[in-house]
Amino acid sequence: MAGIMISGTGVSEGIRSGKAFLYKPLINQDKPVHETISEEQINDELQRLQLAKEKSHRELNELIERTRAELGKDKAAILMAQQAFLNDPSFCPEMEKGIRQHQYSAEKAVNEVVERFATIFEGMNDEYLRERAADVRDVGKRLILHLQGKKGVQLSDIKEEVILVADDLAPSDTVQLNKKYVQGFVTRVGGKTSHTAILSRSLGIPAVVGLGENIEQINDGDFLIIDGSTGTCIVNPDNQLTKEYEVKRKREEEELQELEKFTFKPAITTDGFRVEIAANIGTPAEAKPALEHGAEGIGLYRTEFLFMNETTMPSEEKQFAAYKQVVSTMGDKPVIIRTLDIGGDKELPYLSLPKEMNPFLGYRAIRLSLDQSELLVTQLRAILRASAYGKVKIMFPMISSLEEWRQAKHIFEEVKDQLAKEGVEFDPSVEVGIMVEVPSTAILADKFAKEVDFFSIGTNDLVQYTIAVDRMNEKIGYLYDHLHPAVIRLVKQVIEASHREGKWTGMCGGMAGDPLAAPLLIGLGLDEWSMVAGSIKKVKQVISQISRGECEKLLEEIQTLTTTSEVRKKLAEFQKEKGLYNSK
Repeated sequence: MAGIMISGTGVSEGIRSGKAFLYKPLINQDKPVHETISEEQINDELQRLQLAKEKSHRELNELIERTRAELGKDKAAILMAQQAFLNDPSFCPEMEKGIRQHQYSAEKAVNEVVERFATIFEGMNDEYLRERAADVRDVGKRLILHLQGKKGVQLSDIKEEVILVADDLAPSDTVQLNKKYVQGFVTRVGGKTSHTAILSRSLGIPAVVGLGENIEQINDGDFLIIDGSTGTCIVNPDNQLTKEYEVKRKREEEELQELEKFTFKPAITTDGFRVEIAANIGTPAEAKPALEHGAEGIGLYRTEFLFMNETTMPSEEKQFAAYKQVVSTMGDKPVIIRTLDIGGDKELPYLSLPKEMNPFLGYRAIRLSLDQSELLVTQLRAILRASAYGKVKIMFPMISSLEEWRQAKHIFEEVKDQLAKEGVEFDPSVEVGIMVEVPSTAILADKFAKEVDFFSIGTNDLVQYTIAVDRMNEKIGYLYDHLHPAVIRLVKQVIEASHREGKWTGMCGGMAGDPLAAPLLIGLGLDEWSMVAGSIKKVKQVISQISRGECEKLLEEIQTLTTTSEVRKKLAEFQKEKGLYNSK
């Protein structure tokens, strides 16, 4: 028998094999928990909660120090963000309120608040922010364990080579993993942008997440093979399949060694066309890993997470500190900071945002910022102040008309004047551009190009707005594709419009990090490519093996095609002919 093959999502590359170790975090189910308490018990419950909070703080401090020593302060910041929840005035104090006002037990109060926060995150459109629900639940699990007088299983105690099998792994679980013994892990749930996925890549531990209910087919002690590149998990494979994967693993290691050569090489085609390869980040902690992966700048710094982590609007000083950290980390490399892209499906507890029937088309991003201009003014002041410490560029999201652009630019100029009058240091030559995410902006690119300093194409939204496909709807997910001929035509139009005006165009959507699309983007003349850090080396490798001339000929052929499947087939044929990386 070849074994049972289960498919999930690969989040950390590598092929590994070993004995399955079923991990179940211990929440003491034997101890009965009453959901409500008597009035006389309120003070005791408050004291229990306070003690659990103090113990959780101490544990996190230990984990933070360990993570800082072993993985660096940027990864320790992931756990520091969890610790910040414990100090958040709308987190533990809300639990205390539940005990006082509703006579909840401490456990019920914790669960109620944790699930409220987690639900808010899970309801967001942005995948990165959606995955933060796991961090909130990790904090809640820690509090519950201490309330029940129980300490969770220490994964650092594993002293044999295993493949870890779990319902989920929290970031605080993942940092305990010793890759000498934990060869890899698989989980029932999880996504590519979770902190657990980020940490597994940093640790170099192959991982497959999102196996779903099929994970129940794995028993403790089963022999497993996992492939973190394809998202495959094989249970009890036969000898022939085991040997095949041993050969694959050896070949993969050779390919990875070859890929490492491109980390710090510039992205230049064989006929000398040079493009800039940058990284997308969501927090200051991600800037250093981006450099380590070979990023030549930050093409998209999403500022939403800074706002999502707060219970009140982050002050100018707090924003300035975050932006300065990224800019200082990147040194002389450019950092493009996107102003707040929130609203509609992304809620903030301190903003009164309306519930909308169509949040993707609603009160969000630049529309919210222009309506509540004090938000934009504060953010622009903080960004401009950070520009004194490096090479900063600013871009406005969700621009759909020249009126919006001009209004935003006017506010930007007013903020510059304010800072100059106050004698505050900043770079007066900061470039200001816009995200091209809406078809109306792509269609009017020739008009915008006369006024903006640059374009950055956000293909994730541009695709869904162009094809009218909700990218979060699994039922119609097959329609969502950045290689749709209409999307390619709009991208071409934007790049050509910018070049006619002597401006440049970048791309910070998923298309930029797709190795299959690389020859197409070279043919289109895209100047700056920004992607998740893990894609940088692969894209550089592809670019280094092709010429702009042959890519322009390829583009001519693609422009005659009428369907997405034809485009994909043509690109796959080109890559096969050239012996290039074939995207999975």
